[in-house]
Amino acid sequence: MEKIRSSHLLAPLLLVITCPAFAADRPKVQLVPAFQKLSFERPLDLQDPKDGTKRLFVVEQGGLIKVFRNDPNASEAPVFLDIRDRVDFDQSEQGLLGLAFDPDYKTNCYFYVNYNAAKPLRTVISRFQVDPKDPDKADKGTEKVLLEFLQPYSNHNGGQVSFGPDGYLYIATGDGGSGGDPHGYAQNLGSLLGKILRIDVQGEGNGRPYRIPSDNPYIGNASGWREEIYAYGLRNPWRFSWDKDGELWVADVGQHKIEEIDRVKKGGNYGWNIREGTLCFKPETGCSSKGLEMPVAEYTHEEGRSVTGGFVYRGKRAPGLTGKYIFADFVSGTVWGLEEKAGVTQRHILAKTSLNISSFGEDAAGELYACAFDGKIYRFD
Repeated sequence: MEKIRSSHLLAPLLLVITCPAFAADRPKVQLVPAFQKLSFERPLDLQDPKDGTKRLFVVEQGGLIKVFRNDPNASEAPVFLDIRDRVDFDQSEQGLLGLAFDPDYKTNCYFYVNYNAAKPLRTVISRFQVDPKDPDKADKGTEKVLLEFLQPYSNHNGGQVSFGPDGYLYIATGDGGSGGDPHGYAQNLGSLLGKILRIDVQGEGNGRPYRIPSDNPYIGNASGWREEIYAYGLRNPWRFSWDKDGELWVADVGQHKIEEIDRVKKGGNYGWNIREGTLCFKPETGCSSKGLEMPVAEYTHEEGRSVTGGFVYRGKRAPGLTGKYIFADFVSGTVWGLEEKAGVTQRHILAKTSLNISSFGEDAAGELYACAFDGKIYRFD
């Protein structure tokens, strides 16, 4: 997400404009408000705890998490967690940015958040626990800070936290901000910035309130590289997800020219700030692709300016999307589907909207939702 802007009030139903360059077998999709009676302030994340309670949780950037029944007729979304007193929210890219429920949430009631704090400006990864007397209320007094690192500028915070199929907590971090990664953090393995991190929250070790997974790529190194690093060379990874086959999809917001989608592997270098997508970032100095992972898809700033990563669709409501990676652009409002056929990656437009789509989320059934800055949560039909 790049330079978040306030939205305008939009129509309740957005019709599809299907790209005419593709054949009629392309899915026709509508984005429809999923919960007509609910509205949120700058929603940035939607999560299902997968605990059998049929609830959804929405993160508001200002520092609130709200909870409601996964029911189209839901009319109330009470506050689950209020940490506005701890969150540094600047009406742009800082704030409460991510939420993840522990894989054993049903029994341990733990959840994790990613937020910005001030004085000094930093990213905080914390664990909270639910109030034992009220499953719809978190106990803010149970906060346990797991990881903090300084942010040199206010933009490019990354922000997502999510548990992978391996049970480890993954954390997306931006390059620290400004423009062009002036300090070279994304390529610096001694820095946590510009990375996908992976930690084990089921224990402690070496003076840290978490452990380093034994197969992290830089564990035990003697070079001063951060052992938390899973992959690097990212500018501002804005949302990642796993497909059912374990593939990790990451959307990385570009600088002046390119927005990209990556399939991330352990130890991979995704090129920033040597390259922006497949382009050389500073052609006057030259750059090599040796050792770099190229994006699986990219688009120029003629089509959008800030990619929002999504999911490979596995729901039932829109069967034409099955197996396709669904993502969007925050600025242009375009929604795309990405698929591979005969080894060739194809990207096609699913919808043209006027929405600032800030995030996607899945419910327990695999149905896909989009958070938008008009305050509504949309479903795909």
